[in-house]
This record gives sequence, C-alpha cells and structure tokens, in this order.
Amino acid sequence: MLTIILIIVAVVIIGLIAMYNGLVRANVRVNEAWSDITVQLKRRADLVPNLVETVKGYATHEKEAFESVTKARASMLGAQTPHEAAKADNMFQSAMKSIFAVAEAYPDLKANENFKHLQEELVDTEDKVQAARRFYNGSARDLNIKAQTFPTNIFAGTMGFKEREFFEVDETESANIANPTTVKF
Repeated sequence: MLTIILIIVAVVIIGLIAMYNGLVRANVRVNEAWSDITVQLKRRADLVPNLVETVKGYATHEKEAFESVTKARASMLGAQTPHEAAKADNMFQSAMKSIFAVAEAYPDLKANENFKHLQEELVDTEDKVQAARRFYNGSARDLNIKAQTFPTNIFAGTMGFKEREFFEVDETESANIANPTTVKF
C-alpha cells in the first residue's frame, strides 16, 4: 500500500514538473519571439532616416510626409506591447506609403541607386518583420493553449503564467490586405 502511495505521489510530482517546464519553455519562446519582432522593427526604423534624407534631397517641400514618418518611427520604437507595436506598425506603414507616393512624383529619385538600395533593404526587412510576427503569434498561441487547457490551466494560474496577446493588424490594415495597393518603381 505504501509503495502505491509513493508511486502516485511520484507520478503527480513528475506531472507537475513536466507542466511547469512546459510552461516555462513556452513562455521563453514567446519572449524570444517578441525580441525578434523588436529587433526587426528597430532595424526597419533605423533604415527610415536614410530613406527620408534621400527623399528630402529631391522633395524638400513635402514636409508633412516626412513628419508623419518621423512620428510613426518614434511610436514604433516606443511600443512596449504587441497591441502598441501593431498600432505603431500600422501608422508606420501608412506613413511609408506617403513617402513612396512622394517618390513616385520624382523620376530622378526613383532612379537614384541609394534610394533603390534603401527600398530593397526595406522590402527585405519587411519580410523579416512578417516572419517574426508569425513566429511570435505561433509561440503566443502555444503558450495560450497550455495556459487554457486542463490541468495545466490550474497550475499556470497559480504559478503566475499569463496568456499573451497576439500581434494583430487592425481593421484598416485588414482592408488593405484584402485590397492591396499597387506601387511601381
């Protein structure tokens, strides 16, 4: 009888350890994914001043477009949560569209090698941002599933593991995704 009780206690302890370790792994994965997003957003934000300066040289009277990009960049760098980052990213995307619209009006700018290089870097960085978002959302999903399923949900709540919000686009951006604009350079 004592052996059976010891086996049951050992199984329960092993189960609790496995649940805890699974939650820790999922939590670390989400933190890593969030870090990837912030690195890529910072990389993109670091490209913006070079792009703005290149465009400014050709279009000095387009002050409003430059100010909106600068404001969007500051918001993006100051974002602390996925919701704030998504909101800032949407504002940034809109501001970048205005910069590229300005560039459309200046054929010499479109032919400028520096501008072309910066544009290629932004496209590459945008691909990396999208990949980081997918990784983050997948990691957040995995943690949220663990935190919501029985019996891990009881253990997660008592140990302080919280569900994570997803990095989602807003309704305006969803409409843009459904009907993308065409930009040709």
